[in-house]
Amino acid sequence: MAEPFLDGETVAFPEAERLAVRNPADDSLIDSVPEGGAPAVDAAVESAQRAFGAWRDTPAARRGEILAAAAHHVLQQRDELAALLTREQGKPLREAALEITRFVHTLEHYAGLAKNIRGGYVPDLDVGAYGMIVRRPLGVIAAIVPWNFPTTLLGNKLGPALICGNTLVAKPAETTPLTTLRIAALMHEAGLPKGVFNVITGSGPATGQLLATHPQVRKVAFTGSTPVGKRLAALVADDLKRMTLELGGSDPLIVCDDADLEAAASAASVGRFFNCGQACLATKRLFVFDSVADAFIAKLVAKVERLRIGPGIAERVTTGPLHTARGRALIEAQVADALASGAELLVGGRRPEGPGLDQGYFYQPTLLLEPKPTARVACEEVFGPVLPIWRVKDLDEAIARANDSPFGLGSAIWTHDLARASFAAEHLQAGYTWVNSVNRVYDELPFGGWKQSGYGKEHGSEALDFYLETKAVVMKWR
Repeated sequence: MAEPFLDGETVAFPEAERLAVRNPADDSLIDSVPEGGAPAVDAAVESAQRAFGAWRDTPAARRGEILAAAAHHVLQQRDELAALLTREQGKPLREAALEITRFVHTLEHYAGLAKNIRGGYVPDLDVGAYGMIVRRPLGVIAAIVPWNFPTTLLGNKLGPALICGNTLVAKPAETTPLTTLRIAALMHEAGLPKGVFNVITGSGPATGQLLATHPQVRKVAFTGSTPVGKRLAALVADDLKRMTLELGGSDPLIVCDDADLEAAASAASVGRFFNCGQACLATKRLFVFDSVADAFIAKLVAKVERLRIGPGIAERVTTGPLHTARGRALIEAQVADALASGAELLVGGRRPEGPGLDQGYFYQPTLLLEPKPTARVACEEVFGPVLPIWRVKDLDEAIARANDSPFGLGSAIWTHDLARASFAAEHLQAGYTWVNSVNRVYDELPFGGWKQSGYGKEHGSEALDFYLETKAVVMKWR
């Protein structure tokens, strides 16, 4: 049975309730972890607090060296970690291996930024006086990470937190804790000091709430749904804790009449159906110029029909199961609502049949044409392999409809017209816009949502600002 990783070692909590970890491909029991109550949360935060002083005072360049070595050690175990991630999350092995690689690259990126943490100098504030801008770490960081990309989204928080001199307590989703626990052990094997990175297990309403509201936690870094993010923000408001929130999205993709339709169709397929559509930054609404809609839709349908559904461990599988039965039931309800609103079902729309598919949470990749603007697939975040498509007459209509959403995470446009691309980049209400590109996030660029898609930035040097305190100092020598 898996246990939390605290103070550089595995620690058992025998009295705690156990939470099952199941394989989404066949509902089989993989392992169990404890529901981390107050004893586990207190132990984890106290471990991080004890480690904070020494880690804070470690030269930043040395912190970078330690983090880089730990990342390299994790990469050497990529195959083992990918297999474990596929078992607990459900995604195909190839996607799981990419996720582990992405986690390592993020840590390496921030290790490389260690020598670039800067303050400032302001001369001649007064007679005989100058000013300094000092940047110092916050302290103990709570990282609450969801199940869809357990390691990638951990790295987004772990890298900048540690390189800035903070220590961290991570709480992975209760359904995907195993890979995170193993990574923590590997990083400590590679030389990360004990207590700098701790992992507790448990559910959000119990363990997550206790961790976020713990008085010694200085900042909460959360990725998850918008409703949960709002509740979490309210919980920590009394203490005015620092927060970064990476929340839900309903990303639009616009295909103009001058686009490379083949490439755009490939981008739409990958952007929507990667990880079985379970990504906050997935393409979730598609707007196509009417003059090319028929040709584009035919290409997209052909690509979607070629997606291979099955358990993540099977060869040549491109689409694994949804993560939970509850998630599949929600998708089915959203599709039924769209069809009732008058949408045309182009492909998919049901559970697949065949050997190895009966016990898991599988659902066919689905395309819906012209659901009403009031349909759930238009108004809600759709966290699964379903893509609604609408025809539009021009770019103005496309952008207006794309922005008609409470979310503002990512967006994309396919066009060869520089004026159209520039106009969309300036007017799409989202934290990220891709032009003629698949929706991939880069460590070099800041990432974070507008509107109800979040607060703060991850990735880029901008992320460091959310893990440091800024202090003004006046120095007077006469």
